[in-house]
Amino acid sequence: MHVQASKFQAFTRVGFAARGIMYILIGFLALKFGRTQGSGGALEYLGSGAGQALLLAMALGFLAYGLWRLSEAVIDTEGHGDDTKGKVIRAAGLVSGVVHLGLALYALRLGLGGAGGSSGAPNGAEQGAATTLALPGGQTLLMVAAAILLGAGLYQFVKAAKLGFLRHLDERACRAAWVRWVGRLGYAARGAVFLIVAYSLWTAARQDSAQQAEGTGEALGSLPPTMQAAVAVGLALFGIFSLVEARYRRINDPQVLERLGARR
Repeated sequence: MHVQASKFQAFTRVGFAARGIMYILIGFLALKFGRTQGSGGALEYLGSGAGQALLLAMALGFLAYGLWRLSEAVIDTEGHGDDTKGKVIRAAGLVSGVVHLGLALYALRLGLGGAGGSSGAPNGAEQGAATTLALPGGQTLLMVAAAILLGAGLYQFVKAAKLGFLRHLDERACRAAWVRWVGRLGYAARGAVFLIVAYSLWTAARQDSAQQAEGTGEALGSLPPTMQAAVAVGLALFGIFSLVEARYRRINDPQVLERLGARR
């Protein structure tokens, strides 16, 4: 079991690296070419030549990362607790887990030579909103999703302000001033995007119109040029911080795992 856990943690680190590459590409495409893309567009950029091999590795990483986020939400491996704040964070982790499992499937498809295109992007905001609105009580469900994303966005700013992202990093990384600033700016930019997407989902729910829903690319594209560039830089910095996490993050909190083991 210990060997299996170690392998799973290693694959989860690949997931952090995959997330980092994806965010760096989102920022790069916006800054270099003026292309405001979401996760699907960033992965499609790698979908030819040597990029296909990288996509297959990223698919494995996204799979492990998604499963890890689901475990975080279900059994609270990060120790967020059962209060309102903890439940919101864990709910956001559940959503993140599902999203990254979708990214794993999409990266696998592209890595095996499948066609991309914006219509094939995983978990596209408009497509996801349309699916949700078609369900019984779909407007309410979409409002709940918007509220969860709003909470997650605000939490990004709290982590940026209080350096909460250092909590699970190795002490060597925490001491580096550049790591703190990269994390701060990255989380702030990510929070800004989350808030825009949350507002768009809320609007889509109130108007019963999936076309109002925006993803990362659309949210970035909706900003004025100067702010768009600033957020794009921030997202690229978040990608760099994710690469730091791939190397220095403690995948699970040892004290939490010890408590969970004692309960069993």
